[in-house]
Amino acid sequence: MNRPGVLLSLSLACIVCMAFSPRLHAQQANSLFRPVIPRTWDDAPIQTLEVPLAHAQASPVHVRLAAATLVFLVAGIGRPQDSGVTFHPSIPKTWVDAEIASLEVPLADPAGSPKHVSAEYYYRIPVRPIYKSYPIYAPGHEPAGYMDWLKQQEPVMVWGDADRPALQSEADWIKAGEIVFDAPLGYSPLPSSSELQTWFQYVRPLETNSGTVPFFRFVVRKKGQVEVGTDACAVCHTRVMPDRSIVKGAQGNFPFDLSFALLRIRAAALAAKNTEGLRAFLRMLFAVPWLHPDPQDRLQQMSIDELVTLYEGIPPGVNDRHRTSPLYPVQVPDLIGVKDRRYLDRTGLQQHRSVADLMRYAALNQGADNLASYAGFVPAGFPNFQKLPNPNNVGGRYSDEQLYALALYLYSLQPPRNLNKFDLVAARGQKVFEREGCPSCHTPPLYTNNKLTPANGFTIPADHLKKYDVLPISVGTDPNLTLKTRRGTGYYKVPSLKGVWYRSMFEHNGSVATLEDWFDPRRLRDDYIPTGFKGYGLKTRAVKGHEFGLQLSANDKAALIAFLKML
Repeated sequence: MNRPGVLLSLSLACIVCMAFSPRLHAQQANSLFRPVIPRTWDDAPIQTLEVPLAHAQASPVHVRLAAATLVFLVAGIGRPQDSGVTFHPSIPKTWVDAEIASLEVPLADPAGSPKHVSAEYYYRIPVRPIYKSYPIYAPGHEPAGYMDWLKQQEPVMVWGDADRPALQSEADWIKAGEIVFDAPLGYSPLPSSSELQTWFQYVRPLETNSGTVPFFRFVVRKKGQVEVGTDACAVCHTRVMPDRSIVKGAQGNFPFDLSFALLRIRAAALAAKNTEGLRAFLRMLFAVPWLHPDPQDRLQQMSIDELVTLYEGIPPGVNDRHRTSPLYPVQVPDLIGVKDRRYLDRTGLQQHRSVADLMRYAALNQGADNLASYAGFVPAGFPNFQKLPNPNNVGGRYSDEQLYALALYLYSLQPPRNLNKFDLVAARGQKVFEREGCPSCHTPPLYTNNKLTPANGFTIPADHLKKYDVLPISVGTDPNLTLKTRRGTGYYKVPSLKGVWYRSMFEHNGSVATLEDWFDPRRLRDDYIPTGFKGYGLKTRAVKGHEFGLQLSANDKAALIAFLKML
């Protein structure tokens, strides 16, 4: 209940206070306040500020005022550089022979471990230019006269010998890295209208709200000639969300292998003379000839129809990237949070010790690892796969500057907004997560311990326990990817659980489509129908391994999944 007498007394007291305090009254009347602002950093007070540490020799010796001012102004400690602050990074060399030699974890059969080209060879490869690109629209969504307009555009080189984007601030570098992320490695002639229609009907790529297909871009390198840019980072690492927004750097969901079945395999069937070229191409991508027999020889024995069936069975979110196999494909990785990953690839193939290592990973996966010798097999050495080609004829490379910008962009990526709520169910799921011992491998806050675990059938070499972060326990998942491919180290890395709510196709080969499927104990049965990648010629198969959580009650399982979808 209000008490007017008390309120009146307080009001009168305030008036009296102001009347008998000339200084306060003057400040209020003039609305001015001139405090004496102390200096944060004065050398003498700073040196006496802290109680000495227990080990006095370790007590900090703080920088002097002038040096502190310089550090804060130039480095911009603790925050991203804004566009008004000049950023002069020290760009590391991508290709340093000693660093490249120790970069990768040896293959499961170390006889096949790659011997990469020298820095002298690598830096003779011409730097590929990056041209301005334009969106590709699904049929019926492009602006009126769009193709005619594209044919009138002059070629614009965005990043080349004489041109490059503005690189004044860290934000500029990150923006430039996005240009590299979207830039194609190759170009294909513009298909006819009927060919495009066929491609859209067969592949059924997801579209954005604006009607674009964000996985590819049109490029004009010569006026009047429109090409389709191919093999950009964005092809595999762009995800169209259920609301048709896009997330760059996420696990992509373009049906890459369905497109390959149409564009490469069916095209070879139409032109029988190219069938041998197709088979040589598959050998270049996947052969492991130091294994006897080579498990990839099966691809050479398949008919065209069998190859089409094989590729049609690889779902979006899973891919037969080079050095794997369409027989043993791999889940497309989520690059968001890559800065905190100690190993790259599901098999932990490459160490990630610095930003330079991420630059090296990008260079290798843009074709440089095809130049290596794998027990005498050189993938880029057509037609006999024995001789290293001339560096001018290998398709180009990105400059160290471009790769550094790309790495900064990847480090800057943030996950989409998570609309799942941390409610009572999720809170109970967190307790289930902790009770079941999940943090021992999926350790917060990264929800991975960043270690490698051996696959069944692989014996850990003694020196690996000293060189690498190995958890010497196998979880029993399918070993084929890591034992029978050129990315196979004998290990799988412990994946991070962050972002599982917007990803799909779980396990290293994408065997199951959802978390609910992963925690379904029926997946251990031979009559189980995998909801993701099934395998060539298979309708049913067991998805074995990682049995943790399969025996939880229905309520605990639902709670655990609710918690995981919060990460």
